[in-house]
Amino acid sequence: MYKLLAIIAITLLSQSTQASKVKDAIEKPNIIIFYVDDLGWQDTQLNDIDAPTPWETPNMLALAKRGMNFSQAYSPAPTCAPSRAGLLSGQHPAKINFTHVSGAGIPAAMNQHARAISPYYNDHLSADTLTLAQALKANGYKTGHVGKWHLGHYRSNSPATYGFDFTYGGRGAHRNSKNRAKIFDDSTYPLSKQKYPPYSKNNPQGIAYPLDLVTENALSFVTESKAEPFFLYLAHWMVHVPIITKNRALLTHYTDKLAIPFPQTAEPITTPGQTNPYYGAMVTTVDWSLGRLMSLLETTDDPRNPGKKLSETTYIFFSSDNGGTETKDTEIITDNYPLDKGKKHTEEGGVRVPMVVAGPTVNSGTESHEIVSQLDYFPTILALTESSIDKQFTDKLSGLDLSPVLRGNSERVADKDGEARKSLFWHFPHYGDDSMRGAIREGDYKLYKYYVGNRYSLYRLYKDGKRYDLEESKDLATDPAYASVVKTLAANLDRLLQENNAVYPHLNPKNTDNIAARTSVPAVLSSKFNKVKREAQISLVTGKTAVKDAYLLAEIAKPKSGNKRGKLIITYKKLPVMLNSEAMTITAHVPAGHDAYLFVLIDENNFLVTSERYTSL
Repeated sequence: MYKLLAIIAITLLSQSTQASKVKDAIEKPNIIIFYVDDLGWQDTQLNDIDAPTPWETPNMLALAKRGMNFSQAYSPAPTCAPSRAGLLSGQHPAKINFTHVSGAGIPAAMNQHARAISPYYNDHLSADTLTLAQALKANGYKTGHVGKWHLGHYRSNSPATYGFDFTYGGRGAHRNSKNRAKIFDDSTYPLSKQKYPPYSKNNPQGIAYPLDLVTENALSFVTESKAEPFFLYLAHWMVHVPIITKNRALLTHYTDKLAIPFPQTAEPITTPGQTNPYYGAMVTTVDWSLGRLMSLLETTDDPRNPGKKLSETTYIFFSSDNGGTETKDTEIITDNYPLDKGKKHTEEGGVRVPMVVAGPTVNSGTESHEIVSQLDYFPTILALTESSIDKQFTDKLSGLDLSPVLRGNSERVADKDGEARKSLFWHFPHYGDDSMRGAIREGDYKLYKYYVGNRYSLYRLYKDGKRYDLEESKDLATDPAYASVVKTLAANLDRLLQENNAVYPHLNPKNTDNIAARTSVPAVLSSKFNKVKREAQISLVTGKTAVKDAYLLAEIAKPKSGNKRGKLIITYKKLPVMLNSEAMTITAHVPAGHDAYLFVLIDENNFLVTSERYTSL
């Protein structure tokens, strides 16, 4: 009897709590995405396993105490531009052919030894892509971008084009210097009067921080926008290279903590592990910036919700665009251990990232071990803000709504039909032959497909919910006991890649192992350009391998956005062509405004050949 009454009481209390949350739900809550550059999963105190990190991140811990920490969160890609494109578009980088940095170039092999050539990929979002900023703006939000953009060079693909009312793209205090061991605290970056963590015996009151205009512009946007629902995309330039700090006291704090001498020269730090004091100072500076933002929210009244502070009406999504950069030239920056590798790699160290979400209806002080992605931000924010977009855009979203998990209504991430998430995948056809891969995380396993050589590797990260091989040290792909796992995951990965129109690498005819291919691949016999019709045409040499695909790259030469007199940035627009196999010609229209162009040919054996550069003048 008493047990029954207790169950009823617990049920009523639970229902009352949920009802209270619904009642206290904020109409059009504010949204902040705090996006760090190159912050590794083990660079903060959020998911500290094995040896503790020496870097102090009290504000990240405070945010996690207020919200939910996701221990198995992933970026859409192992490099920054595609992750940013995925986050803001809600679409997988493979789907929008935005899979790496510095896109819209001429496909070329890394060197003569490379067996493969990365395919052409975009450097900006297409005009018909709906961004999160545009979606929220259409639903009554004021939108702001502060910090790194990295989604296009020109004014035509600047933040304003993609729905941001306000933008500040400066680097703040994160700038290189002639000597990082000597130049600190100059007049350009005056120290704050107020002091902040970390505290130590030498600094019992804390440390002053140099002026950072990235942080200041973010704070100003919040202050000036608080009368309306606002969306702030704060994309820090740190902790990306250069590895530097303008804060002498903070650098001293970490040299003391690591028991190493204060640097006397700008020579690289080459000690292993997490022992680079410059990097530690950068991590803590980002944490300081987060703390400044949280403090503003906690002390500022929300004019739209009398009696509440902005901290009670704002959701904060904290994460990083990819894993940590372990080395740069001879310098050791950080160590992602126990995760393998780092930025530019699809291994866990390259795509597993810290992630915290806090806000009005998020269960505080909680942790989720579900596999989640930053692609989930778009649908989650739509749900939290009760914003709507056209079905044509909803159907394109790659992520899932996390709001039921955040609110404690579900432990599992599921789609709109209630089916639990099965997997996440990555597509990275770039860098060296071994780096060109697809990858899938499904349950306890992670499988890699090597595009060059068409082979697989398989790792079991967890077993029965417990850590098993996070280091990805035991390749199970050739173990007969795991043959069915390889087969299933490989099929699932292939299906996802096909559904998202993934573009694969091509073979390099100049590779030293492909001497025979050099004489058999397609070759241009002649070219002509009709200035009236703006029609370009090439004729092909007979007796070569057949062309199965081709396209034209029209050259774009413009100064970088915001710098009318600056150095021209050269990119290329991919355009369709007409193949005439009988006449052995390839024809394309070159739009006005493009003064140069070239053809890219892919033969029946997947070898890629580029023509010379032609002018249309």
